[in-house]
Amino acid sequence: MSPVSTPRKLGPLQIILLAIPCIAVLIVPFFNRLEPSLFGVPFFYWWQILWVPLSSIFIAVVYRMTVPSGSGD
Repeated sequence: MSPVSTPRKLGPLQIILLAIPCIAVLIVPFFNRLEPSLFGVPFFYWWQILWVPLSSIFIAVVYRMTVPSGSGD
């Protein structure tokens, strides 16, 4: 049985990477507008929809940085 490896603590880079999606959807004055529209969808909506997959990418990057490979988590 191999020893259990614990995830590393979050460093400043990981905290910044996790904060980017949060800040991007909370700065409403930046994206509270109709133009530019994409396929008829106002900017307000497609900006928030865009951040759903982008957030998962940021989370996956931080996960890879903090959880050791082969740990089973």
